[in-house]
Amino acid sequence: MNEFMNNKVLTPIMKFVNTKAMTALKNGMLYAMPFIIVGSIFLILANIPITSVANWLSENGWSAVFNQAFSVSFGIMAIWAVVGIAYCYVKEEGYADVSLSAGLTALAAFLIVQTLSVVSPITTALGAGKGASGIGSLTGNQVNTAFDKLPEAMQVFLNNPVTGVINLSWQGGQGMIAAILIGCLTGWAYSAMIRAGWKITLPEQVPSNVANQFTSMIPTGVILIGATAIYALFNKVGHTDLLSEIYRVLQQPLQHLGDSFWGITIIALLIPFFWFFGVHGGIIMGAISSAFLIPNTFENAQLYADGKLSLANGAHIVTNEFYNNIIQMSGSGVTFGLIIFTLFIAKSQQMRSIGKIELVPGLFNINEPFLFGLPLVLNPVMAVPFFLTPAIVGATAYAAIAWHIVPPMNGVAAPWTTPPIISGFLIGGWQYALLQMVGLLESVIIYLPFARRYDKILLNQEQEMAAEEAK
Repeated sequence: MNEFMNNKVLTPIMKFVNTKAMTALKNGMLYAMPFIIVGSIFLILANIPITSVANWLSENGWSAVFNQAFSVSFGIMAIWAVVGIAYCYVKEEGYADVSLSAGLTALAAFLIVQTLSVVSPITTALGAGKGASGIGSLTGNQVNTAFDKLPEAMQVFLNNPVTGVINLSWQGGQGMIAAILIGCLTGWAYSAMIRAGWKITLPEQVPSNVANQFTSMIPTGVILIGATAIYALFNKVGHTDLLSEIYRVLQQPLQHLGDSFWGITIIALLIPFFWFFGVHGGIIMGAISSAFLIPNTFENAQLYADGKLSLANGAHIVTNEFYNNIIQMSGSGVTFGLIIFTLFIAKSQQMRSIGKIELVPGLFNINEPFLFGLPLVLNPVMAVPFFLTPAIVGATAYAAIAWHIVPPMNGVAAPWTTPPIISGFLIGGWQYALLQMVGLLESVIIYLPFARRYDKILLNQEQEMAAEEAK
């Protein structure tokens, strides 16, 4: 079984994971993380769950200040992603001198292929009854009545989109899949042109910072011309743009798949599955799932900022924080139950020793001592709880949200190393701290009988070895 998995299953998977595009995706997304995490702090400040404090911040304009900081940090994460991915791709190809130019070229291409306009605020305010927002103290219906009295030419003018502006919706989670694709394609095309000699080479006497810009000129020009042609094609033929189509055809289905019960269950099972064979399941599934779970996080954050966080308003059950802070609590396999067993119940020296080593890392969701020291890798005795626990913990959390026992996650991005309970308060308040406690208790219950059996096996081995040494 091990030979079959390594040769027939894991080998092609690892080839895919180690492709330059996937490597660029993993490394490039890291450049977005500081902005996501710091932006989450501003999101919390703008929505402090203490009514008197929240009212004071709103009345004195501080909520608007914090929301602005959120909007141009967390809120434009697709921009950080497209630059970072193209930058890492070209750098990985060995062209570090022009990698930043490649990242900026990807950003320009990303902006070119989207329609630079937003819906008129008047259109939003009208809303034809459904979703009408109103203006100031006027309701949507009142605005409709006043609008209908205007001359027809004025109505057409006010209903036209506002052009010549960047639509922030595409710079956030809604544009994430497009940012990933454009970042990877730009990195690939840029590197291919440099490798093929499509560059202007200046004499050695020219300073390198100047020469590098001329080296970048042809690849940048070709990519921007190509992006313009793509924009023209979608605009003139389909009366749409590339980002809208990528979102409709690719991103929305992926987000719905990741947000489903079976979607998160498969993810929860695949993480320990890869780890069982010694392959880093967290990195593999994190790189793949972040493409559609981070947009879910962003959309929940937007709803939270607008005071509309609910499933009825389109909030997602499964976000990137569900991945990091629910099914990865205390590490892959949710091994908190093993920590408790090894510290307080285990009798074998091996389990007790590994438990002491794992205690501190486990608080920060790092469990390599268990994975390789216990070990959990290729351990048939511990395979069942290792696979089963994250799936059950994930199912419990999913049910609690779907059945409105707890609200959806608020979109705050708690780093994956944040200890359980603390991360629960950050991603959803005391309800999620309590939900994490339930998950940790489930881990203890599920691991207990299997850990007891494995501990007995190890204890017998240690006693046999001691008897042989005594002879």
